[in-house]
Amino acid sequence: MVIKIHPVNPEPRLIGKAIEILRAGGILIYPTDTVYGIGCSVENKNAIEKIYFIKRQRQDKPYSFVCSDLKHISEYAHVSNAAFKVMKHLIPGPYTFILPATKMKHLPPILVSKRKTVGIRVPNSPITLALVRELGHPILSTSVSVENGEMNNDPDVIVEAFHNRVEMIIDGGMLTSEPSSVIDLTEETPRVVRRGAGDVEMLGG
Repeated sequence: MVIKIHPVNPEPRLIGKAIEILRAGGILIYPTDTVYGIGCSVENKNAIEKIYFIKRQRQDKPYSFVCSDLKHISEYAHVSNAAFKVMKHLIPGPYTFILPATKMKHLPPILVSKRKTVGIRVPNSPITLALVRELGHPILSTSVSVENGEMNNDPDVIVEAFHNRVEMIIDGGMLTSEPSSVIDLTEETPRVVRRGAGDVEMLGG
C-alpha cells in the first residue's frame, strides 16, 4: 500500500491507517527530516527481525529508534544533565544520539548494543512525530537502501524496490540523501561519531 500524507499537516485518518499496520506487526517506509526510514514498532521482535533480513544486516549492529520528545527519550535512555543540554538545543532535528540504555527489559535485546547503549532520533518531521505519538512508543529507524546498499530517496524508486516487501510506503516526495549526524552522549563531553545533516560545529565536530 502506498499513501501520500501531507508533510506539514499530516491527516489523522491516514496516520491512523499507518498505526494499524504498525500495531499488527507490519513494516512501514516513511519520510524523516533526512532520508526515508524503514521501521516497525520497537515492541515487535518478529517485525524487527524481518527488517534485519530485508536490510541484510547483522543483528549485532543495533538500529536506532524514533522518540517524540525529551520526556519520551528518558523512558528508554539515561539522559545526563550534559546530554540534556545538547539535545534540548538540537531536537527535533537531523541527529541520532547514542545514550546509555535504561529499561532494557522493555526493549528487545536486538535494539541494545553490547555497550548497553541505544541510538535515538527525534526528527524534525511532522509525519514521523505524528506516527510515534499516535503509536505511543518508539518506532525503529534505519535508512532505506536499494541496490549496493546505497540510500535512495526517490519515492518512485523505493516503491518499485519495496512494494512487495513492506506493508505500507508513505510517499513524502524527494528527500535529501544525507543521513543524520551521529552524536555520542554517553560521556560528559559529546563526541561526533558521524558528520551528516545538521550543524555539529557547536560540539567541536
